[in-house]
Amino acid sequence: MQKNNPRTVNAWCMYDWANSVHSLVIVSSIFPVYFSATALNEQGGNIIQFLGFSIRNTVLFSYSVSFSFLVVALLIPFCTAIADYAGRKKLFMKLFCYTGAGSCAFLYFFTRDTLTISVFAFMLSLIGWSGSIVFYNSFLPEIATEENFDRYSARGYSLGYLGSVLLMVFNLTMILFPQLYGITDPSLPARISFLTVGIWWILFAQIPFKYLPSNTHNKKSEGNWLFNGFRELRKIFGQVRTQTNLPRYLLAYFVFNMGVQTVMYVATIFGANELRLPDQSLIITILLIQLVAIAGSYLFAYLSGRFGNIHALMMGVVVWIGICTAAYFITTEMQFYILACVVGMVMGGIQSLSRATYSKLIPDDTQDTASYFSFYDVTEKTSIVLGTLVYGLVEQLTGSMRNSVLALLFLFVIGFILLSRIPSQKVYRYRLGGSGN
Repeated sequence: MQKNNPRTVNAWCMYDWANSVHSLVIVSSIFPVYFSATALNEQGGNIIQFLGFSIRNTVLFSYSVSFSFLVVALLIPFCTAIADYAGRKKLFMKLFCYTGAGSCAFLYFFTRDTLTISVFAFMLSLIGWSGSIVFYNSFLPEIATEENFDRYSARGYSLGYLGSVLLMVFNLTMILFPQLYGITDPSLPARISFLTVGIWWILFAQIPFKYLPSNTHNKKSEGNWLFNGFRELRKIFGQVRTQTNLPRYLLAYFVFNMGVQTVMYVATIFGANELRLPDQSLIITILLIQLVAIAGSYLFAYLSGRFGNIHALMMGVVVWIGICTAAYFITTEMQFYILACVVGMVMGGIQSLSRATYSKLIPDDTQDTASYFSFYDVTEKTSIVLGTLVYGLVEQLTGSMRNSVLALLFLFVIGFILLSRIPSQKVYRYRLGGSGN
């Protein structure tokens, strides 16, 4: 297919617009706040019963995220290998999309009485969201040429932040001014917001589903798709092992992404429990982060063009080290707001640039982009599993989230060291004229 086609590229970017509302509403803002206020025992305490175990609600939230992404890490490699072999990437993308969106809509029924099934719905929403993204990401090398990876990746993330902010503003009007909608049940605005996420996600996902190619590089579908998928995965794994910088990058990404993703998933919980910030302040702060992240995505695309992808990522990791250091000491609401702005600036940039950097490291002539991106996705999801697990475990053992923040700081330092071992893409390509592998 023709690369850099504006209609196809813009349609691809619209999936960020469609699914990013899950990241903002479900992962980062309204759902964590609602979860903390709802997942309580009969006396109003935060030690609750889940599947027969007594557990703190914040720890349950962290462990739920960990388990969800562990499932994804185990499942996705086989799905992507089958999709590559059968040429059905968009079909798998749809399956995960509808699973995630439907689970979000189901959270409308989340109350204290439905805690257990709602936690499982939350986990399914994470599985559907993260599973669909690996197929979405894998289309980038197929629809664009390498010199546009950074720019298009930044455009997708920026559209995602903008779209999620628009829906968030609507949801905030219900939460802050429920009387305007004739709402008297205090839990209803939040539950309606979960429903709107599912509707928004499905509705706007139809744009990329219409314009992205349905069958990419379809191979002969002889024999069993499952066994052929396993062979496909083994083949790609062998190719990855023979390369130099790709495994190095995956290791560095694994380490620093443990910190990045964990901060994103627990920032709201940290503000609510450590700083005792009001719910409205937390949600507005997350909204501010999204707006700042739009500029951050384009800033890091600019930095990568000027200094190279790896050097730009190293700059971002240095800022994250500063963020963790500051988070350990903050005590006031204003300090939290300032730190949130810095988080927003590097959050969007490091995510979009990480995706674009991996796209550049994939061999130029490969047709198995979904399988290659499954290794990226498994690296990302496994890092989330371990990052949130470590964060929750340190909190459980020490009783303080601030000690968990110190653990994340250590991860960023190690990630910086590992990144420094990789030639920056701009310099590497100029000197060797190669593919960066």
